[in-house]
Amino acid sequence: MFERVTIRVADRAASERFYDAVLTTLGIARTGSDDEHVRWGDFALAHATAEDPPTHGLHVGFVAPSEAAVDAFWAAGTQAGYRDDGPPGPRPQYRDDYYGAFLLDPDGNSVEAVRHGALRGDGNVDHLWLRVTDVAAAMRSYAAIAPEAALRLALDTPERVRFGRAGDGGGSLSLVAGAPPTEHLQIAFTTGVAVDHPPSS
Repeated sequence: MFERVTIRVADRAASERFYDAVLTTLGIARTGSDDEHVRWGDFALAHATAEDPPTHGLHVGFVAPSEAAVDAFWAAGTQAGYRDDGPPGPRPQYRDDYYGAFLLDPDGNSVEAVRHGALRGDGNVDHLWLRVTDVAAAMRSYAAIAPEAALRLALDTPERVRFGRAGDGGGSLSLVAGAPPTEHLQIAFTTGVAVDHPPSS
């Protein structure tokens, strides 16, 4: 579903240390680094600039190979002094078999390790939750690119919209009512379609 999810960070070195520390526990290794980006497979970060400020308001869920790996992710983060955003445990409000743990990255974005029975099988990023001030307008923007991005509308409520992957395979993108809204994020889908979030109206 996701070819590349790219965030902008205020302090590249601090963010590298965070993501190296916690993603290693999930078996997600750094796959590249240059002057512009650091990459862990389908997830990347780049230094913020005046034109491209830091990403904020994002929730990103990473695939965990086991519940023990979820525990290790949270332990590695909290023991290194990073902020807890929810300890390891079941989250039946999402799925009966959902097990997750949450941390905050140096820019305050929510980062999750998750294990459940319908995880994305071909990448590291399982899901994104994006806060928006107008769910209906955001839904229309993503619905417009859905055919080219191979997305299907899986849930449509006044407070939350979820797009899943068209066809086989897991992964999802949710638009959730909330403030402050998610900003300064780039999402590239496996079909070659890329969007800057929030999309232009």
